[in-house]
Amino acid sequence: MAASATSKVLTATVDFVTSSTSSLTHRRGLTCSAAAAAAVAARIVPHPPDLVRWVRREGGLVHPKLKITDHLSHGLGVVATEEIPQGSELVVLPSHLPLRFRRDPESDGGGEGADSLLNQLASRVPEELWAMRLGLRLLQVRATVGSFWWPYISNLPEAFSVPIFFSREDIKNLQYAPLLHQVNKRCRFLFEFEKEVKLMLENVALKDHPFGGQDVNASSLGWAMSAVSSRAFRLHGEILHNGKNADIPMLLPLIDMCNHSFQPNAQIVQEQDMNSPNMSIKVVAETPIEQDTPVMLNYGCLSNDLFLLDYGFVIPSNPFDYVELKYDGTLLDAASMAAGVSSPSFSSPNYWQKEILSQLNLQGDQALPKVSLGGPGLVDGRLLAALRVLLSNDKETVQGHDLDTLMSLSEEAPLGVPIEVAALRTVIALSVIALEHFPTKIMEDESILKGDVSSSKELAIQFRMQKKLMIIDVMRKLAKRVKMLSEEKSTA
Repeated sequence: MAASATSKVLTATVDFVTSSTSSLTHRRGLTCSAAAAAAVAARIVPHPPDLVRWVRREGGLVHPKLKITDHLSHGLGVVATEEIPQGSELVVLPSHLPLRFRRDPESDGGGEGADSLLNQLASRVPEELWAMRLGLRLLQVRATVGSFWWPYISNLPEAFSVPIFFSREDIKNLQYAPLLHQVNKRCRFLFEFEKEVKLMLENVALKDHPFGGQDVNASSLGWAMSAVSSRAFRLHGEILHNGKNADIPMLLPLIDMCNHSFQPNAQIVQEQDMNSPNMSIKVVAETPIEQDTPVMLNYGCLSNDLFLLDYGFVIPSNPFDYVELKYDGTLLDAASMAAGVSSPSFSSPNYWQKEILSQLNLQGDQALPKVSLGGPGLVDGRLLAALRVLLSNDKETVQGHDLDTLMSLSEEAPLGVPIEVAALRTVIALSVIALEHFPTKIMEDESILKGDVSSSKELAIQFRMQKKLMIIDVMRKLAKRVKMLSEEKSTA
């Protein structure tokens, strides 16, 4: 475990101060390198215990034809040494091996002891940053070398390539405001939470200290949160009163070394709920796995924002990636003007159009103005419906369709070809405006990547390049649709 007196910490687009010394002499530092992790990140200790042997020793199963390997581009992963048949159990973890945060409601209100203080700290973490709660438990376990989970903890990466550890310059290199907002939000939380942790633990006796007397700062908190966000799985917990299972994030030793694919060759199967003594978590081969092939799981249908923010990588040509836009009448006016579409209704809709916009949650006190371009639907359904409605003067025809029809791109021009063509041309113009918001062009990004750049800068540039390429793909597909509709109209 790192015990250096000085440590680099997270950086953001605002200045933060690095804590250089521990506050009490008996405290060592739980630190994390602020440099982005390399493709093959060093582990916490140079020669960690054999994780496969530990899982087997604790009653788990690891297929004899599997091994852990360091891959140049993916880092640590689980790979088949020989062909494995479909349906084979690859890894099985008994109920006592997953690491999860167990909250004791009775200890949230006060009391003494390490677990009570850990609960009190966890209660101050907002729900959206759930990874920090399990991260606190992870830090508690990490603080004890030789603990039950030490064979797992010691195999974790020493550093992570997520944006909270980027330099300030590389955060700016992302060039995408929604992600910049999330990165800064997390950085600010970590530095504020560091103050809360230090204040709460300032005079705590060593025997009651949740982290064994070790100093916890924003860097170590960021390491723990990143370890959880990049590795935890949400599985079924106890059954609630309504009969549904509560989802609980858990760290799954060895299983969390399986990398991501949208075409996975394996899946996680949970047998029984967490309260069952016979509960086990399995990884089962969905397809035959050939020799030297990594075991791949699907982490979810996520955008590149979440993949980079939580996992530290970017998926090229990600079918679930998108860009966020704010629904704004003035912006739509500019887009329609650029597209050569005449509509006075964008900034000043009629009363019946306003009613539909309210139903779409694009107007009114409860409005949700965030819309998107990209993803499986190509165009945000609410944006498409709004454009169709605002471009039409035929109240009866519009009201003859339900919202689902108006929001669907698969429907063939529900309000007629002229309205459809005008709406799609406006979306194409919006795409051009979104593309122009990026300070650099794709060719400039490609040129930069050919030079000698840091791993974090490379990730930032890959992220913004994929956003631009995705926008261009949306424009190309919509232009193709406009051409098809125009040809059909001409033929008719």
